[in-house]
Amino acid sequence: MPPTTQGGSNPPSQSGRSRTFQPDDDKENDKTPARSQVRHVTYERREPYFLFKGLQTTQNGRFYAISARFKPFSNKGKTLIIQYTVKHEQKMDCGGGYVKVFPADVDQKNLNGKSPYYIMFGPDICGFDIKKVHVILHFKNQYHSNKKSIKCKVDAFTHLYTLVLRPDLTYEVKIDGQSIESGSIEYDWHLASLKTAEKASAEAKEWNEATDAKAQEWEKHFLDASASKPSDWNSELEGDWQAPMLQKPPYQDGLKPEGIAKDVWLHQKMKNTNYLTEYDLSEFENIGAIGLELWQVRSGTIFDNFLITDDEEYADNFGKATWGETKGPEREMDDIQAKEEVKKAREEDEEEMLMRRFGGQDKNFNRFHRRNEL
Repeated sequence: MPPTTQGGSNPPSQSGRSRTFQPDDDKENDKTPARSQVRHVTYERREPYFLFKGLQTTQNGRFYAISARFKPFSNKGKTLIIQYTVKHEQKMDCGGGYVKVFPADVDQKNLNGKSPYYIMFGPDICGFDIKKVHVILHFKNQYHSNKKSIKCKVDAFTHLYTLVLRPDLTYEVKIDGQSIESGSIEYDWHLASLKTAEKASAEAKEWNEATDAKAQEWEKHFLDASASKPSDWNSELEGDWQAPMLQKPPYQDGLKPEGIAKDVWLHQKMKNTNYLTEYDLSEFENIGAIGLELWQVRSGTIFDNFLITDDEEYADNFGKATWGETKGPEREMDDIQAKEEVKKAREEDEEEMLMRRFGGQDKNFNRFHRRNEL
């Protein structure tokens, strides 16, 4: 499968202008998906970013839906990698930042929360409780989420999110190129109800030879299994023939039970082969689109550098060539901007203090102060 990229691979012009798509309905609280309410933005305030652009949500309290179609493919027997960047420039307090991978027959014009998808991956933030990375997989007409709690980034910087699904049923989640979670799809998803049917048993969970004792009713006789009905036996006169009873040896309290394990007894499990095979866990036959379908209370998130590929090395290099080239300058410019804001605030405080001190004594203070004539 050749690498497929959407978003940040084509640089915009260096003019710094943003292309904005205006919605048909501009009601603030409209719950319909804002399919065209994302805009292409460039990093106008930070000079190193003019070569990159992204998709930015523009209105608070809205659903957003936008997608891009590509030539359908199957990842059967291959690694599947989904990668993109997210920047919560507005310092997100509640909203999604995840992407969805759709089958080729998805209805793009009517994309919504009920549209079937294969994979949902990325950060989701809401309040103090929800700050997680979703990894939801679809198979057998059900959606299954990862059991582990994967923490997402909550600052205002750009972050690179990567999901790797391998044909050996292992997975890996990376943030900024660093692995933060990995394991087995078979064990890290809620799949027990699909894969196995537990065989019930009345046996004890633990065995302890110290509790083994004589049966409450010790039988002293037993049937002679080797006996046979005599050839001259007359059932009409003597009734039905029964094997004779033999005497058991006397019970001895000193007898010890044969070694019985004390370990926890593991109940048997049977493979439910009629419902799920292991290949269903990581294979998707008709991948054909990637998009955003999410809700944001506070807008302003910038999405960029979308990538779907089967080449882990290519994904790493693509991340370094995009996010890797901007992460350093982004933080440097953020520090510079923060210092400028502190300086500006200090100057405004000093001016306000001088106004309070001298404003009543000289009506022309403000005019003189602005001309630096004091």
